[in-house]
Amino acid sequence: MATERDHIHALIDKLETLSPERVAEVEDFIDFIRQRDQDRQLTRAATKTAEQSFDQVWNNPDDAVYDAL
Repeated sequence: MATERDHIHALIDKLETLSPERVAEVEDFIDFIRQRDQDRQLTRAATKTAEQSFDQVWNNPDDAVYDAL
């Protein structure tokens, strides 16, 4: 079974075959993925923080019928 370290070495081997321009594209893509992950974490944190504030608005008898939808 391949380990994470083996996967990293395989990726490095593949990177070494690419032109400098392609390596730059891969680097840009990695940066994009990392930024997207950070954005998602921030969104989840903001949502979690807001849940308590909206709790009494969302959980009330008048709107209980919508909970079943």
